[in-house]
Amino acid sequence: MKILVINCGSSSVKYRLFDVNTDSRELAKGLIERIGTDKAESEHKAGEVSAKETAPIRDYRTGIAKIAEFLKGAGVLQDDLAAVGHRVVHGGEEFRDSVVIDQTVIDQIDRCSQLAPLHNPANLAGIKACQEIFPDIPQVAVFDTAFFHTLPPASYLYALPYSWYEEHRVRRYGFHGTSHRYVSEQAAQLLGKPLAECNLITMHLGNGCSMAAVRQGQAIDTTMGLTPLEGLVMGTRCGDIDTAIVFHMLGVAGMSVDSIRQALEKQSGLLGISGVSRDMRDVTAAAEKGSDRAGLALEIFARRVRKYLGAYMVEVGQADALVFTGGVGENAWHMREMILRDMEHLGIVLDENRNRQLKNVPAGQSISDPRGEVEILVIPTNEELAIARDSHRLVANASPSDAGVS
Repeated sequence: MKILVINCGSSSVKYRLFDVNTDSRELAKGLIERIGTDKAESEHKAGEVSAKETAPIRDYRTGIAKIAEFLKGAGVLQDDLAAVGHRVVHGGEEFRDSVVIDQTVIDQIDRCSQLAPLHNPANLAGIKACQEIFPDIPQVAVFDTAFFHTLPPASYLYALPYSWYEEHRVRRYGFHGTSHRYVSEQAAQLLGKPLAECNLITMHLGNGCSMAAVRQGQAIDTTMGLTPLEGLVMGTRCGDIDTAIVFHMLGVAGMSVDSIRQALEKQSGLLGISGVSRDMRDVTAAAEKGSDRAGLALEIFARRVRKYLGAYMVEVGQADALVFTGGVGENAWHMREMILRDMEHLGIVLDENRNRQLKNVPAGQSISDPRGEVEILVIPTNEELAIARDSHRLVANASPSDAGVS
């Protein structure tokens, strides 16, 4: 059974094709960037067959049609597509699980576009394009927010006028949920326990960063909030700040709301502090060459993770494992070391040699010292595979009426 996974960004389409009947083997993958321009860049790979092109691609339908054309030409997709799985960023409170898409689902995703104006419209455009190109194939929506539907009200509500929640849906939703769910499931396998018996703290660290507290297999807290801006320091996002800074900059600096938003989302984080880059590798290299600001950026990044780690250790109770994932979490041994230093009193003891020598571990690996009470795991995330598995589950075992709408 072949599943095509589509992830539409504001001007891009990423895709992967899986055969879920052969241990979820990846058959093809690719990326189209700069959609909507005359110089859209496409890159495709299926086994030994690859293609690159720069050409006009004005909309998602044209881009996805080119993807279908490549897959058929490469011989990896004929008339054997079982489903198309779509990443959808925001499911609001409407969706607690992945769903088979019908018109009601489309309407609900559109309604959630108010909460994710940069993402949901693009996700919807990809869904509608695939409905035209693959008219007889089930389409499945997998939501970044769904994993966090188990958060209790004390976790998801802000101390704001309650009417803001009732009338405007202002609450914590959380993001990166598909990644947190995937690595939680992988961690349970590595621990040899059912997920429902696992207490975990998962850390998705990349250009975007978030953490989740998982107690008995269910998310009970997470760092991102109404939007992906809250929480940890990220590549260009500030994470937690005193909200009165916004009023201060409006009044004292005369900045506009739009310019402040641009600064908080695109000019802050590692880039804003270091003045070098949003990329952890560049910031680390600059720090090693003596840049004080780059070194400070690394310290602030690590300190924010440590603060949440301490809080989540309290929330989950006896933690079974800490899980690092994402581009930084999987590859930056120095940052893992900075985050976990001097935590022996919490039962967290890092094996520095294993941490520094860790290379390419697709199934995940422990980097904890045997003296520790809490496992420290590095698990590469695979959100696309999680989407493919959800799509397979739904089209093989459920009907469109089992939509998971709350």
